[in-house]
Amino acid sequence: MHLYETHLPVQNTERALTFYRDLLGLELAYRDPGRDIVFLWVGSKEQSMLGLWGPDTEYGRISGKRHLAFAMSLPELLAAAARLNQQRIITTNFLREKTAEPSVIGWMPSAQIYFEDPDGHMLEFIALLDDAPAPSFIGSLSAWQQARSTTRSQP
Repeated sequence: MHLYETHLPVQNTERALTFYRDLLGLELAYRDPGRDIVFLWVGSKEQSMLGLWGPDTEYGRISGKRHLAFAMSLPELLAAAARLNQQRIITTNFLREKTAEPSVIGWMPSAQIYFEDPDGHMLEFIALLDDAPAPSFIGSLSAWQQARSTTRSQP
C-alpha cells in the first residue's frame, strides 16, 4: 500500500505550479481546463499525485496550513536541501530551527528537512535510514552519523 494522492488549497495555481514543477521537480500530470486545479505526478508517473486547488474551487476555499512529506533517498535529500538553500528557501530541522542540515528522528530512523511552499504549507523531504533505531535521538544528521560511527567502532 502507498499514498496515491493528496491535495492542497493554494492562493494562485500558476505560482504553486511553478514552485512544485520547477523547484521540486514534479511533473505536470493535468491542468483542468474548467476548474482552477492542477495535478502533478510525485515520483513515477501514475504512482502518486498532488492536486493544487485554486481559491475559486470548493477545496481551494478550505483554510488552514497542511503538512506534506516527500520520500527520497539520503543522497537525493542532501542534493534537494542544497538546491532549496541556493534558491534562498529557508529550511528548518524537526524543531523548526533554521538550518541547511537535515535533522534525524531516531525512532524511525529518518533524516528530514522542512520548508514552506508559497502558501505556507509545511513541506518535508524525508529519507528513511538503514541504521538501527535510537528512540531517544533527535538531532542533526552529522551528530547522528558521528554517533553511528562511534557505535560501530566500539568492540
